[in-house]
Amino acid sequence: MLQLCWVRRGRALLGRRRLWLLRAARHRSQHVDYKPIRKVMVANRGEIAIRVFRACTELGIRTVAVYSEQDTGQMHRQKADEAYLIGRGLPPVQAYLHIPDIIQVAKENEVDAVHPGYGFLSERADFAQACAEAGVRFIGPSPEVVRKMGDKVEARTIAIAAGVPVVPGTDAPITSLTEAHEFSNSYGFPIIFKAAFGGGGRGMRVVRTYEELEENYTRAFSEALAAFGNGALFVEKFIEKPRHIEVQILGDNYGNVVHLYERDCSIQRRHQKVVEIAPAAHLDPQLRARLTHDAVRLAKQVGYENAGTVEFLVDKHGKHYFIEVNSRLQVEHTVTEEITNVDLVHAQIRVAEGRSLPDLGLRQELIRINGCAIQCRVTTEDPARGFQPDTGRIEVFRSGEGMGIRLDSASAFQGAVISPHYDSLLVKVIAHGKDHPTAASKLSRALAEFRIRGVKTNIPFLQNVLSNGQFLRGTVDTQFIDEHPELFNLRPGQNRAQKLLHYLGHVMVNGPTTPLPVKARPSPVDPMEPTVPMGPPPSGLRDVLLREGPEGFARAVREHRGLLLMDTTFRDAHQSLLATRVRTRDLKRVAPFVAHSFSRLFSIENWGGATFDVAMRFLYECPWQRLQELRELIPNIPFQMLLRGANAVGYTNYPDNAVFRFCEAAKENGMDIFRVFDSLNYLPNMVLGMEAAGRAGGVVEAAISYTGDVADPSRTKYTLNYYLQLADQLVKAGTHILCIKDMAGLLKPQASELLVGALRARFPTLPLHVHTHDTSGAGVAALLAAANAGADVVDVAVDAMSGMTSQPSMGAMVACTRGTALDTGLPLERVFDYSEYWEAARGLYAPFDCTATMKSGNADVYENEIPGGQYTNLHFQAHSMGLGNKFKQVKKAYVEANQILGDLIKVTPSSKIVGDLAQFMVQNGLSRADVEAQAEDLSFPLSVVEFLQGHIGIPHGGFPEPFRSKVLKDLPRVEGRPGASLAPLDFEALEAELRSRHGDDITPEDVLSAAMYPQVFEEFKAFTANFGPVECLDTRLFLEGPKIAEEFEVELERGKTLHIKALALGDLARGGQREVFFELNGQLRSILVKDTRAMKEMHFHPKALKDVKGQVGAPMPGKVVDIKVAPGQVVAKGQPLCVLSAMKMETVVNCPVAGTVKAVHVQPDMSLEGDDLILEIE
Repeated sequence: MLQLCWVRRGRALLGRRRLWLLRAARHRSQHVDYKPIRKVMVANRGEIAIRVFRACTELGIRTVAVYSEQDTGQMHRQKADEAYLIGRGLPPVQAYLHIPDIIQVAKENEVDAVHPGYGFLSERADFAQACAEAGVRFIGPSPEVVRKMGDKVEARTIAIAAGVPVVPGTDAPITSLTEAHEFSNSYGFPIIFKAAFGGGGRGMRVVRTYEELEENYTRAFSEALAAFGNGALFVEKFIEKPRHIEVQILGDNYGNVVHLYERDCSIQRRHQKVVEIAPAAHLDPQLRARLTHDAVRLAKQVGYENAGTVEFLVDKHGKHYFIEVNSRLQVEHTVTEEITNVDLVHAQIRVAEGRSLPDLGLRQELIRINGCAIQCRVTTEDPARGFQPDTGRIEVFRSGEGMGIRLDSASAFQGAVISPHYDSLLVKVIAHGKDHPTAASKLSRALAEFRIRGVKTNIPFLQNVLSNGQFLRGTVDTQFIDEHPELFNLRPGQNRAQKLLHYLGHVMVNGPTTPLPVKARPSPVDPMEPTVPMGPPPSGLRDVLLREGPEGFARAVREHRGLLLMDTTFRDAHQSLLATRVRTRDLKRVAPFVAHSFSRLFSIENWGGATFDVAMRFLYECPWQRLQELRELIPNIPFQMLLRGANAVGYTNYPDNAVFRFCEAAKENGMDIFRVFDSLNYLPNMVLGMEAAGRAGGVVEAAISYTGDVADPSRTKYTLNYYLQLADQLVKAGTHILCIKDMAGLLKPQASELLVGALRARFPTLPLHVHTHDTSGAGVAALLAAANAGADVVDVAVDAMSGMTSQPSMGAMVACTRGTALDTGLPLERVFDYSEYWEAARGLYAPFDCTATMKSGNADVYENEIPGGQYTNLHFQAHSMGLGNKFKQVKKAYVEANQILGDLIKVTPSSKIVGDLAQFMVQNGLSRADVEAQAEDLSFPLSVVEFLQGHIGIPHGGFPEPFRSKVLKDLPRVEGRPGASLAPLDFEALEAELRSRHGDDITPEDVLSAAMYPQVFEEFKAFTANFGPVECLDTRLFLEGPKIAEEFEVELERGKTLHIKALALGDLARGGQREVFFELNGQLRSILVKDTRAMKEMHFHPKALKDVKGQVGAPMPGKVVDIKVAPGQVVAKGQPLCVLSAMKMETVVNCPVAGTVKAVHVQPDMSLEGDDLILEIE
């Protein structure tokens, strides 16, 4: 028995030896077929073509590229030794699917082998067969294996025969919607359509309900046809929340097959892999063994040669199901290479030459896992817009590199043009580390180093994925993205440098973004900042306010010895002289000097009024940011703002809660004193503003708007008694300080003494404050008279910003009161330094300086009563309208217009109403008599009509009749306080709306800006989104841009400075653009700028207006595939309107609102840019 065992064992050994000898003989006999490859052509494009070229170069093999007409500028054709055009005249994708051209290029250029890459023809058996028939080796499986594995239905059959579990599905590609219906009836929903002849997510659609079936079938068929040249589909039962695990296999011509372990590709979007990991985290070793065993068994079942991937779904119970074989190299092959140290492309080529896996050292027992690798696909897609592909020119490209990082790319370079014709993949970033968290950390760091400008990318989304706790734990499935909406809370890149270059280029091409009233040039010399001592500034009255509150502050002001001054240089002075155009940058530069030198000031007027909207409208600055930054620089001096009563800082009526919320925010951001006024002295409007300021905790300074002449007995409307009675009501309403607001500079010394004296006698403990303008030249005299009569505070501007339509001179008041009981205590020499700064700064604003058209003040203001700021604006407007020589007539008409309207108090906005009517009269050659006689027939300015309706309140003495009735006819009239009938503003809804349009960086202050000026705020946000932080630019650069060859610096923030040089301005291109060249931090940058003047002469497709809900724009660049509606058709919200195709992915554009199609602006096959108008709905 023992002998028999030895005999049997000997026979077995002999049998195995004979088998080994037979295999060795076969190996030796097939070794004769080894043919070295000397030239390889890649029948593909982009990143994979370059990957193969690099491998060939390393092996000493010559390379050949093919390219379409659209790819003449692509990098892959430059990386090859030879490159040839294919598919002349064909559509972009069809060029790479045109087998005859590709085979012809191979034969004509003595190509030994063709590598198909991935996508396109890589899984087409007819292409592999065509190569074989042409005598060109196909680097991949045999045509028969490609056919079997490419036909996913036959692959399922083979898998079943091999004993590999599969997902329930159709036995053959379906040919009609009816078959899809039958399958869903048998297996129920959800189901999934898959392209029978390709992968990569193309032609793949999940259907969850019967109603979705037809639309998804049509879209899947169309996508498959476009991507693979065959629209055949098969249907499977859709497994919920599986892991997508694939096994890399490699076979040779001798029956050897090895696996290189698995990859986890569960993180998918639209069934396209986004992040791939090797090996799969926390995969049970037994499950790994089953997966790899089944993959190898399936490959051996079909005699698989070369590289391929066997894909499985693993459900939550650990059961795995075969889904398909990709008989090609995968996009994510890189992670396998990193963890196994096996170059798969090298192996592919060597196997195609006839080498065996053992020859290459690829034995299963020698293949080991080393660490973890993760790949991210950086694409030109916008996650914030549903991953819609973005196209355009890459203006900036800077990659992330370093230890453990690998980059595979093709189009990732500055100047590359991303077209809508091909896949959106830009660069693959692969990180390798000792374990999953280490690789994730390296990859996250590398992505953070990337700087890609000109096109949107998915990098912010990828960064969110890599930082997600579930991802870091390695417990993801295919629903990961869908179940983590926080991944779409994207932190937008600042992109500050490139945006600023766009702004500078725009100004260089199109001129200033801020309208310039005159052609004067900004001064080339920046002002020198006065010397500021070290340390914090001395304490001032703000310390009293913070310590004792508004009431204690008012007492301290009243008890103060000497005259207190308020400096208007930071607001009203430049509003009067420089059209409110002074930028925060120039205010900040002198702010520390003011804090240290003038701590004895009553306050600084620096906010509110016209500066609020002008900051956004013309300077492209946030007014709240100005307040915050100045508060930080001047902590010791109270700030004062101008509040237009119930109109806040606007020119219209607002709901009461908006005014109260605004005052609260202003106080929180650093405002101290609220000068509350109403242009008509309409008490209900003023009281509302006072209550809002008081409730916010601010100092309430009720301001009586002054007009007329209380010293002239013949002026009977606005008498001393009128002002005293109004003051009584304001004091009763709870004002802390009483102000006389003389906007036109009508307060003569005698009237000043009379009015202030009377107020002081009536209110001995109440601080009095006087504001005037120096248009007549008598401002200093009027203020001195007021001070002597008992005023506690007067308004002045620094000398270089005083006089004319501004406030009286600070230096003059300091000098005139020096050594007297009214001594201001301000150092005169510091006033001189302050003035010197502003004299130079004023030169920067030469295009806005009133002295460009007005050389002096004029005492005729006592007749026309035009407020200081408006006097300047009217002068500019008269010149810009060609009425410069008629300004005297404008002033005369202003007097008549005032009388027509009933002799108004003229402060914004009432002064604008009078000005509008005056200009209307001059333009139309009308006198007062003409206007009053023709009132029923004339088309008056809207501001005049709304005033007569009662939109800004009720004027003292009532509305002028019968003029009002003639103008209004049957128009409605507002009774009582205009804002009283307005519904409260829903701030939460407004904030939600703003966040939906502008992202989550919307602040409470932004919401208030939008509440005050909706359209201005929208334009401001659009500007900053395009052009960035222009407040960083010097004023001259901001206004007129740099000169060619000019070098300058821009400090973005402390420690971050840009060095910029303007190099050249290109010629006008066909698309109406000019290329502008810069050097940024030593690197060449170029941007494309639309020449707005040239484009007016060129025809372009209209754009959809975002604020018009019925205008439907293209959500992405692409081609129109199908139009589903026609003009006149009634459509429902959500109904499909048309289908766009871009980067081989189709998108259905749905109806945003219910209505009727008014017009369709596109046709099938039309190429569109983003936001191009598709159709209009009414």
